Amino acid sequence: MLDPVLLITGASSGIGAATARQASKAGYRLVLAARSKDKLRSLQQELGGEERVIVVTCDVQDRDDQLRLAREAQEGFGQIDAVFANAGRSGESGGFSSADPDVWRDMVLTNILGVGMTVQACMPALRESRGHVLLTGSAAGRVTIAGSMYSATKWAVSAIGYGLREEVRGSGIRVTLIEPGMVDTAFFDQPPERALKPEDIARAVLYALSQPPHVDVNEVLIRPTPAVE
Repeated sequence: MLDPVLLITGASSGIGAATARQASKAGYRLVLAARSKDKLRSLQQELGGEERVIVVTCDVQDRDDQLRLAREAQEGFGQIDAVFANAGRSGESGGFSSADPDVWRDMVLTNILGVGMTVQACMPALRESRGHVLLTGSAAGRVTIAGSMYSATKWAVSAIGYGLREEVRGSGIRVTLIEPGMVDTAFFDQPPERALKPEDIARAVLYALSQPPHVDVNEVLIRPTPAVE
């Protein structure tokens, strides 16, 4: 039996790269996508080379890139068993009063449209494999954060997860929302004093993936442990 295939967007660093490393250890073949291939090439060599890892340049806002990503995964490995739609961005400032609308536009197109197009492009393969869709949401998509368009986009990712789960009900496809609190990644110029590590989120992804087919982990909310008083 061939090893399962996991496709990850936003795979060149942070949560995506950490998940790739842990999934490789768990026996997955990998399809890694990001806008730049340089870091992906390094990760490819680290995790077993071309026989185990396919790397694809992909801007998740571009439909043609997304379709090519799914096609190269199918042509290279013959299947897609799981998709981790992880690509996203933040970086806003100024709230609804004065934030740069161009930053908003890029954030909405990446965090919402990009997630939807990743799912759509991979859906034929996932229906065939009765696969698993995992989405990077956020704790920010479960609470109200003053002036945050980023939070609004992550509320939308939650809605995508809920809606997709109903759409594929009865197909065998599972849908999991991975919802981190603050994580020490490039999202922050200076990481918060108490922050999760990308590896913490990767373990949550692998936990959901490792469940038997009759177990559907709907949501995993992960926050840093509060400081001991």
